[in-house]
Amino acid sequence: MTHQLDIEDMTLEDMRAALAPHIAANAVFDGWGDMARDDAARAIGLNPDHARLAFPEGKVQMIDAWIDQIDQQMIAVCDNDQFRALGMTGKVRAALHARFAAMQGRKDAVRRALSILALPQNAAKGLQLGWRTADVIWRLAGDHASDFNHYTKRATLLAVYHATQHAWLADDSADLSETKAFLERRLGDVMKIEKAKAGWKSRADHRFSMTRFLGRLRYPAR
Repeated sequence: MTHQLDIEDMTLEDMRAALAPHIAANAVFDGWGDMARDDAARAIGLNPDHARLAFPEGKVQMIDAWIDQIDQQMIAVCDNDQFRALGMTGKVRAALHARFAAMQGRKDAVRRALSILALPQNAAKGLQLGWRTADVIWRLAGDHASDFNHYTKRATLLAVYHATQHAWLADDSADLSETKAFLERRLGDVMKIEKAKAGWKSRADHRFSMTRFLGRLRYPAR
């Protein structure tokens, strides 16, 4: 006999978190929809009617819950001294490795989710979810910038993540070696851009400035 969860002790957020991995497992075969949600509810002993209350916005909300759970798994994997001892690029690399490992075995669920998020009515939500993941990774890496770099770093990482995700979907290697090699090339490109930006900033700092020149005339260096 299936044990029923005590609905009175569960918030809607609790239900979404409990259901998300089971919905993703079902989505591999049934897609992100009512059948996957109801079967997930039965798998954990939850009344399907209650599961419907947890996802009033339907498929996209189910995908959102699962992506959030993958983010949390990534955070948990990276919560160790070995990760904290890495440099910033090493942390970004390790976090992405952890994320793809957490999604392994759910490629068809990811493909179906990407198809749903690519629909015009869901494009903004898809961008929001990707941005959220990029922000989580940068914060794990120790970046808490609030200036313009906050946005450029996350936009760059989001592009890297999306490109690498497509490589991961096509990667049949057991150890994800092809995905890791692809990611390494993309990170190398990013580092080249960051070095170039640093060079441009350095040159900009040394360009002639009328304000600086007039200031020096008024307050000559001693």
